[in-house]
Amino acid sequence: MTVGGDAGAARRMLWVSLPDQRARREVYWMSRMPGTQVTALASAAPDGDITWVPSTYRRPIKRFIEAGAFAWVRGLEEQDPTAYDWVTSLELCSLVTGQASRWRRDARARGCRVRQAVVTWENLADQPLYKLPPYKQALDSCRDADLLLCMVDAARDHLLDNGFDDELIQVVKPGVDTQTFHPASAPTDDPTIVFCSPLAPNKGIDTVLAAMPMVRAAIPEARLRVAGRGPLLPLVESAAAQPGSGVEYAGVLDTAGVGAFLREAAVFTTAPRPTWKWTEQLGLAYLEAMASGLPVVTTRCGTNDEAVTPGNSFVDDSPEALAEGLIGIFTDRERRLRLGAENRAHVLAHHDLATQCARMGDAFAAAERRA
Repeated sequence: MTVGGDAGAARRMLWVSLPDQRARREVYWMSRMPGTQVTALASAAPDGDITWVPSTYRRPIKRFIEAGAFAWVRGLEEQDPTAYDWVTSLELCSLVTGQASRWRRDARARGCRVRQAVVTWENLADQPLYKLPPYKQALDSCRDADLLLCMVDAARDHLLDNGFDDELIQVVKPGVDTQTFHPASAPTDDPTIVFCSPLAPNKGIDTVLAAMPMVRAAIPEARLRVAGRGPLLPLVESAAAQPGSGVEYAGVLDTAGVGAFLREAAVFTTAPRPTWKWTEQLGLAYLEAMASGLPVVTTRCGTNDEAVTPGNSFVDDSPEALAEGLIGIFTDRERRLRLGAENRAHVLAHHDLATQCARMGDAFAAAERRA
């Protein structure tokens, strides 16, 4: 099924999706690289100028999500390697990356020169999944990949710590659509806080909800507006149902809806905390909020300082610390407006979508020249 495509593209890429891969992220960026035509094996139609091959997955269990999904895509072996220059996937330990490595090796054994790229955000050098077969097998299978494209600086460090060749590594941080995510015509003075992230324990919506009574004790008109889905949705709905909580649930929003949602707020917050196999890597939600001219109040977690610049509020992982940070940003209007403007300028300079996608294309072109 064709979603789109540029028949004259010079680079032909086969993207192998994870079963739970989120929309408008890695494969979308690949499709935005100049001169690149992407065909994606995926369970749902991807956004962008992409040829979609509807795919299902062999998934014995659903214990892990995204890169840790215990799942293999069906139909990869049916793809003609002569139709592609690259096969690309997300994360070194994902089982679909192991499949892509085997498909690439088989193609080369038949004389087809297909290159392999792996996109990674991983910032844990001692990622525990690497110790578990078949995740370790997937990791080792791409040691001879042609390109390891890192979305954060910490991912490069993690690769070097795990013995990967520095020559194969390129770091290009992601971009956001700065036209969709832009400031309101005039910043609001209403003390409205937005949380727009997965409603999961690792993103800390429970901490944000626990902070709200303290925020409202100091600023009675303060509101928390929440958008997203996830296992902690009942917690959000329960808080929203309580009179006087100041909590509102806005549901699940599309990209344009998220942009409008952010423009109605005065500050963005989230409270990530590490899990046994994950810590915050960058956080696209931060970049979208910053592009929208919002200051950020968040907990220190992983490498989220690669997204959130100094001047914004990093606090300890507690409702009390988060509440103090939010109250502080509301009681200093000059700082709040200055941070919003600085955040917008930072994203324009370092995370513009078209610019960063072009830089990703440059990374592929460098690998092609090296080969």
